[in-house]
Amino acid sequence: MPDIRVVASGLQFPEGPVVEANGSILIVEIQRETVSRVRPDGTVEVVARLGGGPNGLAVGPDRALYVCNNGGFLFQTVAGYNRTRRGVHPHYTSGRIERLDPATGEVRTLYDRCGDHPLCGPNDIVFDRSGGFYFTDYGKHRERDRDHGGLYYALADGSRIVEIAHPMETPNGVGLSPDESVVYVSETETGRLWAFDLEAPGQPKRHPFPSPHGGRLVCGLPGYQRFDSMAVDALGNICVATLITGCITVIAPDGTVLRQVALPDPIATNICFGGPDRKTAYITLSGTGQLVAMDWPEPGHPLAFSR
Repeated sequence: MPDIRVVASGLQFPEGPVVEANGSILIVEIQRETVSRVRPDGTVEVVARLGGGPNGLAVGPDRALYVCNNGGFLFQTVAGYNRTRRGVHPHYTSGRIERLDPATGEVRTLYDRCGDHPLCGPNDIVFDRSGGFYFTDYGKHRERDRDHGGLYYALADGSRIVEIAHPMETPNGVGLSPDESVVYVSETETGRLWAFDLEAPGQPKRHPFPSPHGGRLVCGLPGYQRFDSMAVDALGNICVATLITGCITVIAPDGTVLRQVALPDPIATNICFGGPDRKTAYITLSGTGQLVAMDWPEPGHPLAFSR
């Protein structure tokens, strides 16, 4: 087990970490239904109460915060760990992409559908340098059935949203290669990492059959290992939070599993990079409600519009 430092505890299913310039970490707390800030001394403050299920978070070109809101999850405790469960939140209407002005607290919905199709459960988000963003829609699990998920591309001003891939099986994490020629998507239930090769922002090259959606399979893990969200390092490796195993799986662009970094929680959900050299990994451990930090051998790739 590597040297892990607890930054904050008592969090209510944290996800979506974003490093601020002053060393604070913005997160979403899905169960608490908030965007929150963890200060360097570990104190936690609520930035905004959004309702539903804020799930993914990114800084946009206008310095506003863009939130994937899944509409709300249900939770349960299993073997001492907090986790989501199947079923529909009593106030669920749809999923949505929200814009939060951190200065004023104003929240507005940018997208709740793509064409005629409502968004089910937006999950994770990443901006490209042109100012657009990719996001996953996980779908929605009910007691006896579920909606398919997909990958989308949209503009920050609310003027355009396009579907890149549908259906996908529980798409969760999303990240961009350093040169922004590839967008990666991790699927939770299949434990697979997919790549979509881009010809232009929001325009993927379609791979033929047997690809189920035009993506290119990068890697699939053996056994019962489930993928959550991700970050990409400066070398282009994809660092994917891996459920059940409780680790970060580091995968090279050619699909080679380079290593798995063990964590003290089977519900490790997300990772981002910070510090002066971007070699500090901040990881959300949602089962125990913690934000932790650890030294990382490679620097993270700087995100577009990162603070």
